[in-house]
Amino acid sequence: MRIDQQPRTRWVDQSAFQPRRPDLRLGARSHRVDRPGTVGEDRIAVQHTVRTSTAEYSLLLNAPEWLGRRGVGEALRDAVAELRAIDLTYGPTRPESLVSRLRRGEISPDSYPPLADLVDRCAAMRAATDGWFDAWAVPGGFDPGGLLGGWAVERAAARLRAAGVHDYAVLTGADLVVRGHAAHGGPWRVAVHHPTDQHRAPLVLEMTAGAVGTSGVSGRQGHVVDPHTGEPADQLVAATVVGPDLAVADAYATALYAAGPAGLDWFRDGSDYRALFAHRR
Repeated sequence: MRIDQQPRTRWVDQSAFQPRRPDLRLGARSHRVDRPGTVGEDRIAVQHTVRTSTAEYSLLLNAPEWLGRRGVGEALRDAVAELRAIDLTYGPTRPESLVSRLRRGEISPDSYPPLADLVDRCAAMRAATDGWFDAWAVPGGFDPGGLLGGWAVERAAARLRAAGVHDYAVLTGADLVVRGHAAHGGPWRVAVHHPTDQHRAPLVLEMTAGAVGTSGVSGRQGHVVDPHTGEPADQLVAATVVGPDLAVADAYATALYAAGPAGLDWFRDGSDYRALFAHRR
């Protein structure tokens, strides 16, 4: 369940936060991208927003100049195409999506390699969370919703790397993936705001690889179901997890939201993932 590069994350002393503004902000309602400062002479900085039927994504690329603007544009096109394709092909609410067809028994997970990967990841996270993340224990059958968004972002990020872009950030809602360096040449500075109390100072991370996944900040009550009872989870108001892979971090955040404080045990014993926020209702 690890990506090819371990996350490098540093928790910044709050006193050092004010003089240097963050590159990215994750808050209770939506993400925010601050305007980049100085861009290196040998870099091409690009920012793009794309909306699908279920989400809005912001992509920030800090590409090498040798790639050229045409090459950067092609990398961006490939990443956006991946996000749109996953929305169309795997969305559980689409009657003809692969997930819907799998629910109806028309196909098997092995029919399509990406679908098999998605199902395998859901099964692995069900085991890792003692059944608190269970894509099969929801009304209507298999629903990878708690993991699907992060999986989509990671696949789009893989398209960027394949095209030669290794410094980027991809955000959606209160989730993000970052790698490499921001346009100013330093690590990505991410201000993670408290999910329910906007008057609190944000937690500031400096990241060169890793992901932040959040569950519970949409304002929709009952959107996460306790897989053991079938009832809406009601112990926490929000859960945020940081780690190497966004699909895994998202699934952990969903499971933690459902399990409540008992889920904090998953992040001990040298885990690559860490709970940033887990607030009781």
